Amino acid sequence: MTTEERIAASETRIFKAVFPNTTNHYDTLFGGTAMQLMDEVAFIAATRFARKRVVTVSSDKIDFNKSIPAGTIVELIGKVVHVGNTSMKVNVEIYTEQMYSYERERAIVGDFTFVAIDEFKKPIQIL
Repeated sequence: MTTEERIAASETRIFKAVFPNTTNHYDTLFGGTAMQLMDEVAFIAATRFARKRVVTVSSDKIDFNKSIPAGTIVELIGKVVHVGNTSMKVNVEIYTEQMYSYERERAIVGDFTFVAIDEFKKPIQIL
């Protein structure tokens, strides 16, 4: 399988409903909760690409462009966008959907960097 085919096959999509127990006093999704969901989706995409142990080593700029209110559906999309020798970068976007309409907007976007490791937690080649 080529690198491009592996990238395409590793794209990860997860849907979640935003319930009140995940929101702040403004009735919008906690930023930290959004980041945790993004890291989880990025981890799955990175693992699906590398098929090796991977760990998050950094999160780059995360843009919170639109608040995410309770009672919406969110879709998280993780895509590998760069592959190095031992590391890879995964872009994650969060889209909001109103439950009772077809409105859809991109709310948050950010990048996460992962490193492949061996059983001794030492970096190893991805490809």
